[in-house]
Amino acid sequence: MADTATVRYMIDDVAAAITFYTKYLGFTVESEALPAFASVTRGALRLLLSGPASSGRRPMPDGRQPLPGGWNRIQLPVADLSAEVKRLAAAGLHFRNDIVKGVGGSQIILEDPFGNPIELFEPAH
Repeated sequence: MADTATVRYMIDDVAAAITFYTKYLGFTVESEALPAFASVTRGALRLLLSGPASSGRRPMPDGRQPLPGGWNRIQLPVADLSAEVKRLAAAGLHFRNDIVKGVGGSQIILEDPFGNPIELFEPAH
C-alpha cells in the first residue's frame, strides 16, 4: 500500500457507487461491507466509498455531518477526453462544466451519482 494514494468520498448508496465507479471509470472492487462501505481501486488510487452507516460519515464533535459533494476531487487521466465525454454523456452521466483547455491539457468535471467531482484530464500533446 506504500505506493497507493487513498481518497475517501462520502456517498449515499454504496452499491450504486460501486456500479458507477466500476462500470464507467474502470475501478475494481477491493472490498465491500454493504450497505456501509466499499473500497475500489484503479491503478495506484484506492477510493473509499463511505455510505451513511460507515464510520467515515459519523458527525463531527460540533455536529456537522460529512456530506457528498464539494470541489476537491480526484483526477483521472484519459487518452481522448472528447471521446470519454461522449461515452459518458451517452450513458446519461452529469458534468459540472464543459471541457476547459489550458497550457497543461484539457479537463472536465464529471459528477458521481452523489455530487462528488471527478476530474477527467487529457494532458497536452
